[in-house]
Amino acid sequence: MSTVQKLSLALVGTAVVFMSANPASAITLNTSSGIFSTEPGAVTVNFNTGVAPTNGFAQYSSPSGTPTVVAGTVPNQYAQPLGDPTSYLTISPVSSNVPGNTGSVTINFMQALDYFGLYWGSVDPYNSIAFFNGSTLLDTFTGNNIVNPSNGNQTSPQQNVFVNFFADPGQTFDKIVLSSTDIAFESDNHSYRVASVPEPTTTLALLAFGVMSAGSFVKRKLKSV
Repeated sequence: MSTVQKLSLALVGTAVVFMSANPASAITLNTSSGIFSTEPGAVTVNFNTGVAPTNGFAQYSSPSGTPTVVAGTVPNQYAQPLGDPTSYLTISPVSSNVPGNTGSVTINFMQALDYFGLYWGSVDPYNSIAFFNGSTLLDTFTGNNIVNPSNGNQTSPQQNVFVNFFADPGQTFDKIVLSSTDIAFESDNHSYRVASVPEPTTTLALLAFGVMSAGSFVKRKLKSV
């Protein structure tokens, strides 16, 4: 085997490993009007049954008790998201002794996602949402990342917003943790979309391009020596 062939094979292997590796973890967000997602292909959990689903594709759980779904407003306990007369999820600290005092709610998904959205009511700085790929934390956002500053105003359209979270190219997530360190984190109309899988022909074409590019690079380098 010639020196060119050996070097070409070495670089081809390196190129394949590089292309299969995930890029740096990151989630991008934006806000939109209304109380529902408008993303194509999104599936919505609206809590209208009065409970959060604990089995199926999206499974809700909490470290203390069960996820709490309520309706309406009870002062100093939970507040109905603006313009949303239906049931919604509420989360408060375990020590708060109010409905929803689970501290956090985890959503585990049966497949990887590239999108998640929710109608976030009266955004507070002590509300947070974290995205995971397996056990790896990808990104965390607090209320101040959504509205700056967030102040929990229950009647302000600017403080009650639909928030869309998108996995950056090459990234996915399969677990979300909602939490709050004070009263309360109210949200509704959780929407998600399963990440698309690249067509096999597309993947093979990318690998072939990497192989040819690596071979051409080695030949050029050897000729220039």
